[in-house]
Amino acid sequence: MLSRSIALVSGGASGLGLAAARRIVASGGKVVLADLNPEGADAAEALGASAVFARMDCTSEADVSAALNLAESAFGLGPVTVALNTAGILHAGKTVTRKGAPHELTPFDAVLRVNLLGTFNVCRLAAARMAKRDADADGGRGCLINTASIAAFDGQAGQVAYAASKAAIVGMTLPMARDLAPLGIRVVTIAPGVFETPMMDGAKAEIKAGLAASIPYPARFGKPEEFGHLVETVILNGYLNGEVIRLDGAVRMV
Repeated sequence: MLSRSIALVSGGASGLGLAAARRIVASGGKVVLADLNPEGADAAEALGASAVFARMDCTSEADVSAALNLAESAFGLGPVTVALNTAGILHAGKTVTRKGAPHELTPFDAVLRVNLLGTFNVCRLAAARMAKRDADADGGRGCLINTASIAAFDGQAGQVAYAASKAAIVGMTLPMARDLAPLGIRVVTIAPGVFETPMMDGAKAEIKAGLAASIPYPARFGKPEEFGHLVETVILNGYLNGEVIRLDGAVRMV
């Protein structure tokens, strides 16, 4: 049970973040759904008294600090024990186009800013709050759970910006875990494969079918609830630290 868990979920208004928030609440925890999407308010209301919504830009120190303040004031259980980063954006573009034009810097910068800087911003501010908590029997004070992607390892053509941002999240997992070890704060990254999320809603049916068929087992898209289940496992298993976990049905993109 997660009865003493207070989680800040960046990107919690929909998709993987919302699925994880639902799992945390169902297991007795409290959540702040933090998102720029105002639909997060309705999602929080649907979860009841164990959830609140914070309009948050993950790249803003002021917004993240306000969301962390809300987590403390809304539930009266002290600083957060979990920070889950699922907020992210995509951009498709090759390093050089077929017409010979170089990849534009503005969208590349935007993807890195949201996916990487936003993740680090939430981690650094949440960890500073967690460090103020009383330690448990193992000296633990909380955990940071970041979301990468199999694109970090198997990035495809046109994914250079997205893959770079997710590979950087993978790369900072171990050094961040080592940085925070003296404070009793764990760091784990989940690298999902192809999941049923709003990002996939716009894809054509034949593209979805082809992707599903490429997954060894089970030959289907991942369900957000399966991501949420793994998030719960990471929170509960105090020996999981400094690790990147692929959740992908054994798919390897080519």
